[in-house]
Amino acid sequence: MLRRTKIVATLGPATDDLEVLTDMIRAGLDVVRLNASHGTVEDRRRRLAAARQAAHRADRCVGVLLDLGGPKIRIECFREGRVELAEGQAFTLDTALEPAAGTIDRVGVAYKELPRDVAAGDTLLLADGQIVLDVRSVGQTAIETRVRVGGALSDRKGLNRQGGGISAPAISERDREDIRFVAEEGVDYMAVSFARDAADIEQARSLVRGAGGDARVVAKVERHEAVDNLAGIIDASDVVMVARGDLGVEMGYAELTGLQKTIIHETRTRNRVVITATQMMESMIQNPVPTRAEVSDVANAVMDGTDAVMLSAETATGRYPVKAVEAMAQVIEGAEKYQLMHPRARQRSVEGVFKGTEEAIAMAVMYTANHMKVRAIVALTESGATPLWMSRIRSDIPVYAFTRHEATRRRVTLYRGVYPVIFDVTSSRSTDELYRALFTRLLELRLVDLHDLVILTKGEASGVQGGTNSMQILKVVLD
Repeated sequence: MLRRTKIVATLGPATDDLEVLTDMIRAGLDVVRLNASHGTVEDRRRRLAAARQAAHRADRCVGVLLDLGGPKIRIECFREGRVELAEGQAFTLDTALEPAAGTIDRVGVAYKELPRDVAAGDTLLLADGQIVLDVRSVGQTAIETRVRVGGALSDRKGLNRQGGGISAPAISERDREDIRFVAEEGVDYMAVSFARDAADIEQARSLVRGAGGDARVVAKVERHEAVDNLAGIIDASDVVMVARGDLGVEMGYAELTGLQKTIIHETRTRNRVVITATQMMESMIQNPVPTRAEVSDVANAVMDGTDAVMLSAETATGRYPVKAVEAMAQVIEGAEKYQLMHPRARQRSVEGVFKGTEEAIAMAVMYTANHMKVRAIVALTESGATPLWMSRIRSDIPVYAFTRHEATRRRVTLYRGVYPVIFDVTSSRSTDELYRALFTRLLELRLVDLHDLVILTKGEASGVQGGTNSMQILKVVLD
């Protein structure tokens, strides 16, 4: 049984060794993530080149996702590197303070408009909610607070307003440089951090298309406003990421599990791809095995239907990046075996009117495949659209995206249950020649055996994007 749920892993100092990165890909890494919140454009260029080299060495197709930094609100730095805030003490956030002048009493803030976005009575959260500040008064540059929950606070920690309401735009000036990088390097996916509504996603898409890029756009749901505008954000995006770090801080951790399930369900219902992210195996930053709670967390996301699960610091800076990927793959496989034991969980009712021929064909294929002894589904595809539609229906039958386009092969690495295969449909001059080439390729890769049944989808005109209009049930023969 092939693992259907995909693994996204973040690159960083721990993956800079080419052997480590190659071993991660061999262990099951499907998509690499470049985090633009850290390092320089040149760092990202170097890591992207290494990822492509490692994928070649491992003989696997690997997608690339660049995560824009966005308007992450952060405090500045302390003179001594860190302070210990005590419960009940006064503490000032001052946008006019020098960046490295922080003390036990006050610290600078990188986002200069913060005083406009908060008011007396608000609650501010630092360091992923570990430190809680009650706002007492707001001046032109200074926000006076009292510490409700104290603790150690170090440089450049994130800051959130409980309940949302920070007005910083989703696309920062620094992001524009990274968008140009996405276009120049042919990156497959681009994630928009702290998106508030569909307009933020549309702006990002417009900017990357204007720069000459074809990256698919990922909306990170991590703001209160994004939850309020969820349907519009999903429809405007190609992929949605459940970014549980800041989302949990803004919405409250008690709501996080329910929100995750809702976002996964709504995203798949709207025929988009969904990634579940943040602290999935956090303990593996330091430890060689995950905790039982982390195993359950990953398994539940898989059984809820997420297309991919993501590793962040576990691989970027952790001690065991290869083991983290191996552990993630094992947990996914265990969860998917459970799904196969409960076939009702695999079905999805199809409602409403199909948006086009490709969707209609894809739905017919999956219904047929789930009710016949079919070994594989082969989709001759230019853009990857038909395999995407197929992947919205849960099934244990693999979908092979046969395509001549490298960009399409990389793109489908994120789709649940879809696997890329190099194949040039335009090289066959007749139907019989096409079938022989398809069957030969399937047998070479040991994806099927002789006399197995496969379902084939294709268009009348070979090599034409958006032309899928037929399905056929074929027996694998070479006569």
